[in-house]
Amino acid sequence: METPRIDIWYGIAEIMDFGYPQNLSPEILKLYITQEGVRSPFSSKPKDKPVPNATLQVTGAVGWRREGLAYKKNEVFLDIVESVNLLMSSKGNVLRCDVTGKVLMKCFLSGMPDLKLGLNDKIGLEKESEMKSRPAKSGKTIELDDVTFHQCVNLTRFNSEKTVSFVPPDGEFELMKYRITEGVNLPFRVLPTIKELGRTRMEVNVKVKSVFGAKMFALGVVVKIPVPKQTAKTNFQVTTGRAKYNPSIDCLVWKIRKFPGQTESTLSAEIELISTMGEKKSWTRPPIQMEFQVPMFTASGLRVRFLKVWEKSGYNTVEWVRYITKAGSYEIRC
Repeated sequence: METPRIDIWYGIAEIMDFGYPQNLSPEILKLYITQEGVRSPFSSKPKDKPVPNATLQVTGAVGWRREGLAYKKNEVFLDIVESVNLLMSSKGNVLRCDVTGKVLMKCFLSGMPDLKLGLNDKIGLEKESEMKSRPAKSGKTIELDDVTFHQCVNLTRFNSEKTVSFVPPDGEFELMKYRITEGVNLPFRVLPTIKELGRTRMEVNVKVKSVFGAKMFALGVVVKIPVPKQTAKTNFQVTTGRAKYNPSIDCLVWKIRKFPGQTESTLSAEIELISTMGEKKSWTRPPIQMEFQVPMFTASGLRVRFLKVWEKSGYNTVEWVRYITKAGSYEIRC
């Protein structure tokens, strides 16, 4: 026979103090909830291991990381993942554009390391040049909007020095999120032309240009070109990739597995519509939609200037940095 789990009550006591939230960190609460329950002395099951002293973890300055971690190879993986959102008019004017990004990290570091991340954000570079009493280096700078940090980031140092300093959690975590609305580098330009040739025929021409560097390439490019519901027959040609008509979504779906930078591809299609006896309703022309991933490219222009690791034992570390831009809501009116 088992009694209720008293370790859960300990965890609740740590969360609330006189009705006020005190500690909501899952990593700390896991240190309390370790027992299966208080067993009867007649139970044949083995006794539980003693509960670790979680109070030391809670009252310490770094509650999200436990002490005593050790790795044979100390590595840090940093990924900057961005989603670019676009709404463009049929004449090529940008109506709405922004980038939402995340800085994701995976740390396998021994001890209690202190990390410092430098980005090419405008405020950070200006603050750094001010502290060093010399002009900032030339190069593209960006302005980050709506920045939110993981709890491990030292906000006091960020407010005074504009540097991202932190003692990282072990394993994977999201270091920061941000948004950018100015100076967005669009990875693709889409130029559509749709002509209605009478009541039962249409002609569609779509040209897609990749604007990123010639040494880069996009993967999994999908262009969805809307057509009327009464489409009966399609005949099209593409310079790259494959295309087909999907009646379930009323779109021509054009797929390109690998799209090199600084190149262009075109789709030309003839659409035959079902002839109706009644009055023809005007077609609303939904926007063209795109899907893609561009490795080693950021639509915001964000770059990692440095990633430094300090630890009292002085071990060497290996740092890996990757960039990737994906399509969010990427639409072009036609």
